[in-house]
Amino acid sequence: MSSDDENDKIFKALGNRVRRNMLDRLKDNPQTTGALCDAFPELDRCTVMQHLKVLEDAELVIPRREGRERWNHLNAIPIQQLHERWIGSYAAYAAQGLLKLKQGLEG
Repeated sequence: MSSDDENDKIFKALGNRVRRNMLDRLKDNPQTTGALCDAFPELDRCTVMQHLKVLEDAELVIPRREGRERWNHLNAIPIQQLHERWIGSYAAYAAQGLLKLKQGLEG
């Protein structure tokens, strides 16, 4: 799969508020699927599982079975790679523009 396809999956996953909230919950520590269902009482279990599937497809969540429980772990590497590819390069470009503006104003 191409890097663009992988990025599309990540952007799709991050494009939904519920999935971003799930990632926020997993940021501090892994959680069981049941705990995530409890954290989102407005959603039924099937909907939570669908959101987790999108996060898994984007490799943002790694599930692990322990007995009867399924633990969901955050994988922050794809987010870091997106930051390096998109945010970092554009932030550097913007900072360069501001520096040139400052130098121009200061003479």
